[in-house]
Amino acid sequence: MRILLIAGAFNSLTQRVYAELGDRGHQVSVELVTRETPLAEVVRRRAPDLIVAPMLKTAVPREVWSARPCLIVHPGPVGDRGPSSVDWAVQLGADRWGVTVLQANDEMDAGDIWAAVECPVPAVGKSDLYRNEIADAAVEAVLTAVARVASGTHRPQPQAALPAAAKTGRPRPPLRQEARRIDWHRDPTDTVVRTLRAADSQPGVRDELLGDIWYLHGGHPEDTLTGRPGELLATRCGAICRATADGAVWIPELRPPRTPGEPGTVKLPATLALGDRLPPLPEVPAPLDPGDGPRTWTDIRYREDGPAGFLEFSFPGGAMSTDHCRRLLAAYRHACTRPTSVLVLGGRRDFFSNGIHLNVIEAADDPAEESWANLNAMDDLVQAVLTTTDRLVVAALGGNAAAGGAMLALAADEVWCRSSVVLNPHYRLMGLYGSEYWTYTLPRRTGPEVAEQLTTRALPLTAATGARLGLVDRILDCAAQDFAAQTARLAVRLASAASTQARIAAKKADRERDEADRPLAAYREDELARMHRTFFDPEQPYHALRRAFVRKEPAGTPAHLNSAAPAGT
Repeated sequence: MRILLIAGAFNSLTQRVYAELGDRGHQVSVELVTRETPLAEVVRRRAPDLIVAPMLKTAVPREVWSARPCLIVHPGPVGDRGPSSVDWAVQLGADRWGVTVLQANDEMDAGDIWAAVECPVPAVGKSDLYRNEIADAAVEAVLTAVARVASGTHRPQPQAALPAAAKTGRPRPPLRQEARRIDWHRDPTDTVVRTLRAADSQPGVRDELLGDIWYLHGGHPEDTLTGRPGELLATRCGAICRATADGAVWIPELRPPRTPGEPGTVKLPATLALGDRLPPLPEVPAPLDPGDGPRTWTDIRYREDGPAGFLEFSFPGGAMSTDHCRRLLAAYRHACTRPTSVLVLGGRRDFFSNGIHLNVIEAADDPAEESWANLNAMDDLVQAVLTTTDRLVVAALGGNAAAGGAMLALAADEVWCRSSVVLNPHYRLMGLYGSEYWTYTLPRRTGPEVAEQLTTRALPLTAATGARLGLVDRILDCAAQDFAAQTARLAVRLASAASTQARIAAKKADRERDEADRPLAAYREDELARMHRTFFDPEQPYHALRRAFVRKEPAGTPAHLNSAAPAGT
């Protein structure tokens, strides 16, 4: 079918729905919608067979939904209504939630039901839940609903006709800041963590800190540090630790309030956001392998299971700043001193990596210099992976990867993906040529023609398409919560396989042959020369595109999405 996706942003769920529908042979186009979008005119021009709204904050006009099928993806169980559905799931500590695909009508979230899928709610942040369990349920529900529409025989269920027992959700108001307020003197750690996680990406929890108003983003429990409730206790890896009524929490990011009429403000690592306002606090490092000790947070961990090592990392939004890259490189070098034959890089749920940290770059005194430092730190990390010849390296993607983060994965000997992963192996949409040795790794896997197509068309790929094109070596069809355990079992099996030592020897020979043919330094030099010209020319589109991206400035539908076909076709 010709399917038009209408969405408020081409976010992770919209990208995944786009790619999954394209994989199934549908002709999919996208329209990014604001309140000013003449949607009826757009629909008349596109003439789709079906409209699907994976993520939409505005109402669909009657003249649109009355003229052709229009499916709304609501991230809540049957009977749930309201704009803060996933926020409420996390805030209330729900065990189960769901996604409902509804026919658009005059009343928000009240249309007839085309499909509904339940899902578990693990103890994670809202954005992690949304990109994983909610997205899995949403894709299943959308594919079911689309098949039912295509059949021409299915009749959706009116919500009013459903018995009360079938409605596992209920209408809820927007989750406003008044309901998110933290009482640091009374609220226990678990309550504070749920409140922070329910707002981790947007909107954050509005709070007073050091005499100023901030939005707090993200939260992790801490069992070893204590102090006067509300007091700042320590820093770690850019995060701040704040005491609760019975313990403490780590808060990774802060964002100042937006001044009316001014551009949007930027989330930053908490210590960077506070700057000179941060009082002298101890930097309390966490061990790389905290084992089974008390709850404490760190963004990089290393552990071993027999002959396999696991270097796990998780950075907010998948963005990797200069500091993130340097600390991860130090941990990688430590892991390479260990007596293992397989090293797994990644392996946690949610984002693998999205490359350089555009927010930190935007906030820097000199964004060009910070862009350059960040890119070189990323290149140093990728180079270390590419030149590891004494063991096999596996990139384990439990979540999405894009730009330099996708190229970091391709530096490994094998790429393992959870089946739900969306890949964006390109840089074009930020006005960049790219680095991270992509001109070596990408054509080596896909061939030069497909590499050119992927980097110029700039479209998202499913893990299945990635495997077909040579980007992915193994797909794990499992729940997000099970990815780490399945990855561990496979890695141990690989490390113990009789053929592994021969593969390591062959890998070393291949690297030496490639180096003799063209040194890695030559790839890096050519890529960085192009990137240097972009970073240090204030007229280059990169600077305006970066600013618009990090400050959430409204933009129209990019031309490459207007009538795009799935990449690799």
